[in-house]
Amino acid sequence: MLLIFKAIIIAIVEGLTEFVPVSSTGHMILVGHFIGFTGSFANLFQIVIQLGAILAVVVVYWDKLWESVKGVFKLEAKDLRFWINIVVAAIPAAVLGFLFDDFIDEKLFNPITVAAALLVGGILMILVENKYRRKSTTRTVDRIKLRQSLFVGLFQCLALWPGMSRSASTIMGGWIAGLSPVVAAEFSFFLAIPMMVGASGLKLFKSGLVMSNIEIITLCIGFVVAFVVSLVVIERFIKFLQKKPMRVFAVYRIVIGTVLLILALFKVVVI
Repeated sequence: MLLIFKAIIIAIVEGLTEFVPVSSTGHMILVGHFIGFTGSFANLFQIVIQLGAILAVVVVYWDKLWESVKGVFKLEAKDLRFWINIVVAAIPAAVLGFLFDDFIDEKLFNPITVAAALLVGGILMILVENKYRRKSTTRTVDRIKLRQSLFVGLFQCLALWPGMSRSASTIMGGWIAGLSPVVAAEFSFFLAIPMMVGASGLKLFKSGLVMSNIEIITLCIGFVVAFVVSLVVIERFIKFLQKKPMRVFAVYRIVIGTVLLILALFKVVVI
């Protein structure tokens, strides 16, 4: 029961942070460290329950995604362009993630590197938002150009550093490429579908699908919790972006990252 309780906490953290630019993986690593949810199963759990968050994207944007899929079979230009953009944007991080997956797991999945990434990412968000947010020229996802999607995909590679945030990286890349805040966020949501499915599939394959019954039950519960929480967060985050800047998330990242690094430096807590 204790394992399931800890897993529910981590799943709530995933749902709250997957689509906002604060790094869900980073927060799960930090929270998992402090509640004692660590180890090989915890690493697998943190990746696989992201599929619950991805299912939430599919549910929220079902009409758009389904119409787009039907448009591909009808050879509609805008729908073909949409999915080509998703594929192009996914390639850089997919290639690097596959090549360096073991290195990332061994060297970067720890609270110190996460705290540093939160700090660096927060500073970058402020700099990029101040310079590029109001210079957007692309107001709908259907009008994203190939070079813009490639640029977003290259920026997504920053998220291979746990704590940097895939959402923050892709949204910043979108701003620089000329996407409006809402379009950058929505493209980030859609891009998460192949990225998270691929990452989860790779982790499950490497695990050999060897899990105890309690671990399988825990994984299923975490999936459902992450899905439900993500449903609420996605819609509220889009409404937030329509009215307000993302500076609050950047400040939060800087504060959390700085505090954790200071505590570690003075050995107040071991992280």
